[in-house]
Amino acid sequence: MLDAETDPKLLFDGPEWTFELLGKARDAIEEIALNDLGLNVYQNQIEIISAEQMLDAYSCVGLPLMYQHWSFGKHFARDEALYRTGRQGLAYEIVINSNPCISYNMEENTMSMQTLVMAHAAFGHNHFFKNNYMFLQWTDADGIHDYLAFAKNYISACEERYGLDAVEEILDAAHALQTQGVFRYGRPPKPTSQELEAMQRVRDGYEASRSLLDIWTDATLGRDKSQDFEDEPYSARRKSLSLPQENLLYFLEKHSPVLKPWQREILRIVRVLAQYFYPQKQTKVMNEGCATFVHYYIINKLFEDGRITEGSYMEMMHSHTNVVLQPDYDDPRYSGINPYALGFAMMMDIKRICQEPTDEDREWFPDIAGHDDWRQVLREAWANYRDESFIQQFLSPHLMRKFKLFALVDEADQKDLVVSQIHNRAGYKAVRRALAQQYDLAYLEPDIQVTDADLRGDRRLILTHTVRDGIHLEEENRVEVLKHLRCLWGYDVTLDAVETVVEA
Repeated sequence: MLDAETDPKLLFDGPEWTFELLGKARDAIEEIALNDLGLNVYQNQIEIISAEQMLDAYSCVGLPLMYQHWSFGKHFARDEALYRTGRQGLAYEIVINSNPCISYNMEENTMSMQTLVMAHAAFGHNHFFKNNYMFLQWTDADGIHDYLAFAKNYISACEERYGLDAVEEILDAAHALQTQGVFRYGRPPKPTSQELEAMQRVRDGYEASRSLLDIWTDATLGRDKSQDFEDEPYSARRKSLSLPQENLLYFLEKHSPVLKPWQREILRIVRVLAQYFYPQKQTKVMNEGCATFVHYYIINKLFEDGRITEGSYMEMMHSHTNVVLQPDYDDPRYSGINPYALGFAMMMDIKRICQEPTDEDREWFPDIAGHDDWRQVLREAWANYRDESFIQQFLSPHLMRKFKLFALVDEADQKDLVVSQIHNRAGYKAVRRALAQQYDLAYLEPDIQVTDADLRGDRRLILTHTVRDGIHLEEENRVEVLKHLRCLWGYDVTLDAVETVVEA
């Protein structure tokens, strides 16, 4: 029987971990990740935490610093109760999109599992965070820690100065709107020097005699204070306010007639953090697929090189198999398509198409079939796509057959479901398009935009919901969210619906 003493190549030979063994395993993983797979990662910061600390990280959406809010305590109590009663497990790790990239590993993990999750998170997710265009465009990995520290301290200072209830009211409203508090298609205009100065004075705790609304409006619209305040024409008003506006929190932050400077800053904090998480919502399949492929390749390479024992390899593969399990539709565990399963299968399929293409692969994927460097193909895919476009581009007929995918049409006025697409040439394209649409946030999330606001008249705020395929907002949630909108706007708010049909 081999052990680390009789075979110096072995990284470890037992279940117990030490920091020295973690360092050896990390170095071996890094060698394969950088020099074999060609990954490009942020500097790693790996921390070992307890189950309670992991639950705490769960409640604060996985961030290392977070301001206080009652909803986080509610999530902690729920997850802790489920965990203590055995109805819910905990993640082996949490990884944070930052520079350095922070990975939290559970102290209860065995050495084998610590090795697997380092490969998965510290190198797989890390590479995806650093290289995918969505994260490069929408997040600031270098500055997120400083911003979180500022947000935590700022909101804490507001609670001391204005009271817990006042701060909680603004946070409740902002959290209710944070899904609609992101820029999906373009960045906001950069603040002018006047705006930056005004925001800094608010952050420093100085209350200007004029509201930020006046400062921002004068600076951005070039208002002459001597002009009269007659109503502008509708089209001119919309142009001056840059309407329509998809980011509701941004519009409220800039134009609400009633918010005080510190309240605007809290809205800004919530929308900045919502924007930070925006790429993760768009890349769940790709991000997990990348990390799962990376850990799978690395642990197999370590085993082939004699760096881990058969027992450790079997433990890692047992965990891997559970992660990529795709239950059948009639299985009690079924809850839709497992993003780990689909993402990993697509990564492995791309590797297969490069190495062992069939005639069908050459017809469907002429650019990558038989490619002499599957690593490069994967790295370019990880960098240049999000879930919806990745599936539309790379899901193969081979994989659709393996997952037994087909398309159903469910019409409200029809008694029965209809199988609309099967496994033929036209069917493959339609199934791929339909599956890709299920990962398109533009289709999944309601399209609600500010379309008018008469700041010099009755100050009514008008929003328009573009209804797709007859799917309206759930009434109870609609009413509650509108209450929060009125709280932040201070005047009447109208939400209109406009019907449209999106072709599948």
